[in-house]
Amino acid sequence: MSPLFDLTGRTALITGSARGLGYGFAQGLAEAGAKVVINARNTEQVAQAVAQLRAQGHDALGLPFDVTDEAAVDAAFASLDQQGIEIDILINNAGIQHRMPLVDLELKDWQRVIDTNLTSAFIVGKQAAKRMIARGRGGKVINIGSLTSEAARATVGPYTAAKGGIKMLTRAMAAEWTEHGIQANAIGPGYMATEMNTALLQNPAFDAWVKGRTPARRWGRADELAGTAVYLASAASDYVSGQIIYVDGGMLAVL
Repeated sequence: MSPLFDLTGRTALITGSARGLGYGFAQGLAEAGAKVVINARNTEQVAQAVAQLRAQGHDALGLPFDVTDEAAVDAAFASLDQQGIEIDILINNAGIQHRMPLVDLELKDWQRVIDTNLTSAFIVGKQAAKRMIARGRGGKVINIGSLTSEAARATVGPYTAAKGGIKMLTRAMAAEWTEHGIQANAIGPGYMATEMNTALLQNPAFDAWVKGRTPARRWGRADELAGTAVYLASAASDYVSGQIIYVDGGMLAVL
């Protein structure tokens, strides 16, 4: 492996990483040499993910906490401090979806999506960056956006607002943290074949729309995001900050 992409000696925290895209990010970074910290609210799912990664020969540990709970986030980072674990790479991946027309959407559901997909990136990012700045070695923050960071689709209003916010939060982080050697960037996945999209995958009309709308003529796979994540987590991207890279099979490039 080129030393530019070697993550040996780095520790990465990936939120929402017990399964789906988050697990794919964790696996990709681990294969590049990083120690990975698996996070989700479900303790059992975290333990299973850690066991799977260790069985593959990777260095992994679990850290269950709710990314929307500021006190829980503070406690999690305090626990890492006590264990002498320093986070060099943060991937803010935790996210949920709630499909509903805006005129029928309840405020509590709007707030839940915003809190999980956007506010959590601020809460967790703040704690990680404070420590990166204090250590003086820099670091990497990677926020997970979406196609909806650029374009809207009916019935996913709060998700669209949150992911648009992720793009601008990434730029705000870059504006404040790049001078400390912390590069903040984002990844915007296209339509990926994950558990969160099961209902869409099983909908023949929507499946046909995705394949017809995407120049690649297929859904993406979780492992196809790993290369971009490794790039943004590595020394290869040390002069890249405030950007969002779309991994979407070409969807946003065409009308």
